[in-house]
Amino acid sequence: MIPHSPRNSPPGAPPPPLRSARLLDQVRERIRYDHYSLKTEKSYVHWVRRFVRFHGLRHPRGMGGPEVEAFLAHLANSCQVSSSTHHQALCALLYPYRRVQELLGHSDVSTTMIYTHVLASSAAGLASPLDSLRCAEPAAACLH
Repeated sequence: MIPHSPRNSPPGAPPPPLRSARLLDQVRERIRYDHYSLKTEKSYVHWVRRFVRFHGLRHPRGMGGPEVEAFLAHLANSCQVSSSTHHQALCALLYPYRRVQELLGHSDVSTTMIYTHVLASSAAGLASPLDSLRCAEPAAACLH
């Protein structure tokens, strides 16, 4: 029997239900289902963990655009990360909202798009790259 994966599923078929109960395990599970590289998995899990810790261990289910924006502003202003690192963090934070639907309790990505909205300008006055994202693989792993 061929394992369930996006490559052997009919077009438009929903991904299988998540087996894990923990957030980071769910992110890992969906990343593996999507056939991302191990480096991408480690990087995305790092950024999701850092985001959750930044917001006092709150679950992403209860957070949305303002929290993502606050975290990204913190990275840009306080941590002074490069633009590629900033972009990588943004892609990693958007991944659970776009791909790990079960953690948010939604069955359709259109219902979660309200959570992934990042305002057009951050506190630093930088334009958001959200509209032009193509987040398949990060450029480099974060060392922070």
